[in-house]
Amino acid sequence: MTKVKLHCWKCAEPLVDILLPFSRLARCKACKADLHVCRMCEFFDTTVSHHCREPIAEKVNDKTRANFCGYFQPCENARRNEHTRAKSSQASLESLFGLEQGDSKLSADNADKALQELDTLFGLDEKKQE
Repeated sequence: MTKVKLHCWKCAEPLVDILLPFSRLARCKACKADLHVCRMCEFFDTTVSHHCREPIAEKVNDKTRANFCGYFQPCENARRNEHTRAKSSQASLESLFGLEQGDSKLSADNADKALQELDTLFGLDEKKQE
């Protein structure tokens, strides 16, 4: 049993005096969230099947509730990983729509132009003229 610097997957509170391996019933002292959960695991990855990179682990439906997975490995930066994934996804969307990173608001001119292009694409501009 070793001590590691872990943070709660839900509230990011430091998990002091938590010994590994986690008990299935371990909870965060601050927010009372279960800790032996997929969202806290090193193998949790929303880009793969069943959101788990461990190929032989059984499927867990609720990734935020305590489970009996024997492959559970607590991730020191579980909360930060989620934030990084969200930023990466946002950057991908912004580049897809031709926006500069961090500038997710369209100007009024760009919004009007985009709406006009959509109307043309779906033939709605012809209906407006009638």
